[in-house]
Amino acid sequence: MLSKITVTHSPHISKRLSTRTVMIDVIVGLAPAMVMAGYFYRSRTLILLAACVISAVVTEGLCNVLRKRPQPWESLGDFSAVLTGVILALSLPPHLPVSIAVIGSAVAIAIGKMVFGGLGANIFNPAMVGRTFLSASFGIWMTTWTVPAPIAPAMPEVSATSELDARTQATPLAWAKQALKTRQKARDAEDQAEVEQIKAQGQAYAKTVNSQLRSTLVGKVAGCLGETSALALLLGGVYLLIRKTISIHIPAAVLLATLVFSSIAYIVNPETSITPLSHLCNGGLLLCAFFIATDPVTAPLTKRGMWIFGLGVGALIMLIRVVGEYPEGVMFAVLLMNAVTPLIDRLCKRIPAGGKPDV
Repeated sequence: MLSKITVTHSPHISKRLSTRTVMIDVIVGLAPAMVMAGYFYRSRTLILLAACVISAVVTEGLCNVLRKRPQPWESLGDFSAVLTGVILALSLPPHLPVSIAVIGSAVAIAIGKMVFGGLGANIFNPAMVGRTFLSASFGIWMTTWTVPAPIAPAMPEVSATSELDARTQATPLAWAKQALKTRQKARDAEDQAEVEQIKAQGQAYAKTVNSQLRSTLVGKVAGCLGETSALALLLGGVYLLIRKTISIHIPAAVLLATLVFSSIAYIVNPETSITPLSHLCNGGLLLCAFFIATDPVTAPLTKRGMWIFGLGVGALIMLIRVVGEYPEGVMFAVLLMNAVTPLIDRLCKRIPAGGKPDV
């Protein structure tokens, strides 16, 4: 008598873990980043996290109602909508208006997930879909960065009673991008004195970023809510690896590609390029490597496929950072590689037990 075979959407988990357990594990892994975000951005952390999570949960429930599912709120028990809200919130500027955060979270769930059929059927990372939509729709708000609260009073031009909302600061990657742009400005300059002045400015930008490495490790730099503390993200990533919630392949590939390409850029142009370590610790790279690119739904299934996927993500991030107009490229890199994940899975087929992959 033949046994019944059930075929379902990804993620396919080979060990005794439920989808709910995996999602909760990732949320726990993000806890250090959330704690550091709370320390540096105070109440804004709780406000944005609550806004994004509630919006994500409500949107998924409403989408299930519209699709006339018999138990529309049952899917919320897997915590995937909660995790999408958390990741989106941590990738947003601290003083983004709540209404914009709610819109982004709703788009992440409705467009990035539910239109494909729900968890397991989506081809793009929902949180990155939401963030890309916000970047395209609210460009100024999405590039306005707040000075972390503990360092704002220490700045000479800011008094202890100053409102935090009034203090903004460029991110290290924005300074790095300005340093790279000085090369073109120097080529367009008309006289040697102007060339030297522009070069000196570019070197100053790069030196500023490189000198902030210690602050970046802790999180005392302007940036998105939960991506500025490299140590907190590394701690959460190690937790996920120990728990075997994620495998080492994608994080290692992302970090390796970033290290290689940033080293090449630094060797070619050491004066106005930031160091490879600064590239690794700044921006959303670590958040991407451990918590976004490792999404089991939108990442390849095989180990070889994971390496290809991770290397592609890291290479695209560096291509955008060094050559493109944007100072950061995480969301674009992830979405582009999500699009080719089906092709990667076709090229890197699993070997059946006792057989060979199809040709």
